[in-house]
Amino acid sequence: MTGGMVPDFSVFGGSDRLRSDGRPRPELRAELRRIPNLRNTITTISVLVLPAALVWAVVAIGNWLALVAAIPLMATLQNRLFILHHEGAHRLLFSNRRINDLVGVNLFGWLSFGTGTHDYRRGHANHHRDEFGPKEPDFLLYSFYPIAGESMRRKLVRDVTGISAVRVLKNRLTGIFHRRFFVNSLRFYGGQLAVFGVFWITGRPWMYLWLWVVPYVFIYQLLNRLRAIAEHGGMTRSPDRRAASHVIRQSRLVRAILVPYGVGYHLAHHVDSGVPFRNLPALTRILTDDGYITPELVWSSYPALWRGLITAEA
Repeated sequence: MTGGMVPDFSVFGGSDRLRSDGRPRPELRAELRRIPNLRNTITTISVLVLPAALVWAVVAIGNWLALVAAIPLMATLQNRLFILHHEGAHRLLFSNRRINDLVGVNLFGWLSFGTGTHDYRRGHANHHRDEFGPKEPDFLLYSFYPIAGESMRRKLVRDVTGISAVRVLKNRLTGIFHRRFFVNSLRFYGGQLAVFGVFWITGRPWMYLWLWVVPYVFIYQLLNRLRAIAEHGGMTRSPDRRAASHVIRQSRLVRAILVPYGVGYHLAHHVDSGVPFRNLPALTRILTDDGYITPELVWSSYPALWRGLITAEA
């Protein structure tokens, strides 16, 4: 079920800066783990302002073409909200834990169609403790690759037709009728009612559907799958992180659309999940310079990796 795309690599014996498992040694680790609170505050404000600015621009232009063009743009902004929610779940957004949880876990959790609770953080911790292990929350998302082209097409069609979104949100949407999911379902509805309230205040409540729900249901799911399978698709459970996460050369365009805020430097993130996103490029360079990341591990681009995830079988 796993391991179909694990490359060959040599044993890494460590270096002056890195342990044998790639983790930075204490002095370097302390430096890389510093959280830049001021810069992250600016980033947080900008990520919250951009969706509002997009809605304002659509209203100001005032035609259906602007509305249609804004839908994929909003999906990329929702992707950014989720990536910062991920950063907050690691408690790396702000050094003050209360502020980090309030903004990164609660606020961004609600905005990214979550419950605003620590549920994602707890589940995601299992992903980092043991990738592809028995408690891996996304095992089926990453397994079985490479797959036939027809199978990949079916997955992508489910994403762009809303089927994937319904599966993701089912327990939250219907949880008010089930004791097990009742409380989190109420939290989910509360968060989305707050978002709807913002649209209501603008005098255009219908835009909540077209510029918030539609981007998430029909485009964000595609972005999320393409990013996720690029991180771990076809890899396997191993004490060596290089067998569990891909390494992909980053470009400005892909960082802007698909993997903002350093999330594309994913092997570095799994080598030391306590390093804030701004320092992951630096850690990746160190891992490369010291020989932990070798050329055979690096994919030249995301399209190259996505093609590699597909077999020639019918």
